[in-house]
Amino acid sequence: MTNKISRRKFLKVVAGSGVVGFGVMAAGCKGDPSGAQGWIPDQYQGKGDFPVNLKGRVAISQDNPSIERDDEKCILCGQCVEACKNVMGVYGNYPLPLKNEVACVGCGQCTIACPSGAITEKRNIQDVLAAIDDDSKHVVVQTAPATKVSLGEEFGMEPGASVGKKMVGALKEAGFDAVFDTCFSADLTIMEEASEFVHRLTKAKDEIPHLTSCCPGWVKYCEYFYPELMHNLSTCKSPQNMMGATIKSFYAEKKGIKPENIINVSIMPCTAKKFEVGREELQVDDQRDMDYVLTTRELAVLLKHKGIDLNTVAESEYDSVLGESTGAGKIFGATGGVTEAAVRTAYYFATGSNPPADLLSWQPVRGMKAVKEANATIPGVGTVNIAVCHGLENARQLLNGIKEHGSKWQFIEFMACPGGCIGGGGQPKSSVADIKQKRIAAIYKEDNSSAKRCSHDNTEIQSIYKEFYGKPLSEKAEKYLHTSFVNRHDRLF
Repeated sequence: MTNKISRRKFLKVVAGSGVVGFGVMAAGCKGDPSGAQGWIPDQYQGKGDFPVNLKGRVAISQDNPSIERDDEKCILCGQCVEACKNVMGVYGNYPLPLKNEVACVGCGQCTIACPSGAITEKRNIQDVLAAIDDDSKHVVVQTAPATKVSLGEEFGMEPGASVGKKMVGALKEAGFDAVFDTCFSADLTIMEEASEFVHRLTKAKDEIPHLTSCCPGWVKYCEYFYPELMHNLSTCKSPQNMMGATIKSFYAEKKGIKPENIINVSIMPCTAKKFEVGREELQVDDQRDMDYVLTTRELAVLLKHKGIDLNTVAESEYDSVLGESTGAGKIFGATGGVTEAAVRTAYYFATGSNPPADLLSWQPVRGMKAVKEANATIPGVGTVNIAVCHGLENARQLLNGIKEHGSKWQFIEFMACPGGCIGGGGQPKSSVADIKQKRIAAIYKEDNSSAKRCSHDNTEIQSIYKEFYGKPLSEKAEKYLHTSFVNRHDRLF
């Protein structure tokens, strides 16, 4: 019987032997924080002449719903630590020992940084395949805007290739009963959030600054480290869960299907969404809004398992009732997109008119700058000062400044991942230096070519309020589309 050498013993032996080239595998981090320029950290592009420097790794609990690690693949290179600390501001920002749980916001940036494939998303592919094969279940899937400009990379297409219609065709061929567009529920989110923001500006100023809540990684980060600001979070559910709640209520009623027989699946660029679907706060009448999340990478695996090639699959349209979207819904996938979409509709709610051209191409909130600042003058409301922040280490610095000096902004958008959803932890890995910019450019191109650019102009949105929700912030809207938050601070400190 062959004795199996442990990973740590192997690394110790090799480190002591001076084996040429091993340094490229286990070197410490150098250069920009991992994830800044593509996914491959700088040292892995080298010739292997770096000294051996084992750096350790982040802790991942067995019950983490978002990510997991294969210990046999871990090389202790420390890239997960660098991403978690320098990019996401989690590692090292809590005392040890931990009290009740292992600190993790589920963002998955460690999966992007990991060079050996040891850390991956916690896969739900088999769960979804089983649901599709269960004739007693009506399996519905929704696709997030950032996945439409990244899935093609898994099939050899150019970065930023827009494959939305091919994606719909592939999902229908894979056996899903209905395919909806998360951009629809992004428009729904804007209807609720813009209304909530205008209400806060005029009648609930103690809840200003208004902090966005559509990013589950950021929400959990706030619950961990800044619970005193939870009352500033928008109470709006994320587009994923607004869609899920609407499917199991309005859609179920319209189709005559029992909610318990519907399986809600989403295709997301994000691993934190896997945590989000399990939150107790995201249930209505004891029904979970969502059932399963597949990352962009997981969907590629599922399609290949089914023998479906995105390059050759026929294009198809999203199903109606919950399939129409505007340019505002599409730009949710980029940092600054939620803000731009919200201001377009807030302007309309305040004035009764669509915003001027400069707010339909609002350059100050676009781009990859860590914190972007802008202001918009809305008649009847005044000048609104806005900040847009992506990357949670950047959020830490911004929030610490607010705690010390107060906020000069009335509206602040936070996205956990660099670049926003297009840089999510479930996205395809790439060594292309400007991969995030290419995906963002594709999203804005879709916005520019959209016949409708504002969420309130979405015909299906207008219909769903007329038939079901009544109006934004109505009692029924509050029941299905809004949520609450949990103070997690004492679980770490």
